[in-house]
Amino acid sequence: MIRLPAVAGRFYPDDPDRLCAAVDSFLARGSEEKKIRPRACLVPHAGYVYSGNVAGDVYRRMEIPERVILIGPRHFPRGAALAILSDGAWQTPLGLAPIDRPLAEKIVRAFPLLREDAAAHSAEHSLEVQLPFLQRLAPTFSFVPIVIGPAQWEQLEALGHALAVVIAAESEPVLLIASSDMNHYESDAVTRVKDRKAIDQILALEPRKLFDTVRDEKISMCGYAAAVATMVAARELGAKQAELVRYATSGEVNGDMQEVVGYAGIVVK
Repeated sequence: MIRLPAVAGRFYPDDPDRLCAAVDSFLARGSEEKKIRPRACLVPHAGYVYSGNVAGDVYRRMEIPERVILIGPRHFPRGAALAILSDGAWQTPLGLAPIDRPLAEKIVRAFPLLREDAAAHSAEHSLEVQLPFLQRLAPTFSFVPIVIGPAQWEQLEALGHALAVVIAAESEPVLLIASSDMNHYESDAVTRVKDRKAIDQILALEPRKLFDTVRDEKISMCGYAAAVATMVAARELGAKQAELVRYATSGEVNGDMQEVVGYAGIVVK
């Protein structure tokens, strides 16, 4: 199965040359920095004009392995709440990004609550917008796509544990990428305060506290479930620290400080 682009021409350019130029511009600044091999990262997924710089700052810091697990939110109420695709490829203007079928099948065996569901992925942008960055940095990579709708802590903890078990058994490195924007559509001042509370829990590698903080503080972090599961896995895999690479809000781009969206880029080492 070939999953066709859902947001090309809207969230990012649909012309290959323009897309390459856009992604390369986000990756260019600070390219002399020594690259690291993190266990996981958090990147935003808004249109590139808003969050491309934050995502680029994270991606250019990392050595991208040949195998990647992409986890993000299911924004639309369609398909399974815990949805994976285990076969085929995703098309972008830069070509096909193949799904890592053996890795996907191992994850499903380790966490049977995941459902094979193309509908949950068909219109979702949170994973799609990451692919051009990966295609430019690691042209031969393969990946496993997972999206999460409404979920309880116990499910996210179990998913994170399953991911850790699978990754630990692999002979080659696997990078976990959690895709999430931060607080939505409140003032810049309020959003920065709320986002800092969530970011602090990520930097402390406290997935349960992140889960509780997002809910208790009413932080509209769309991919918090993906971040929680990713942090559970990263901790079990031996992660010791996390670094905030860059934070920004949409108000810095469009000048509207009354209704912003926050964007955080974090690496987990």
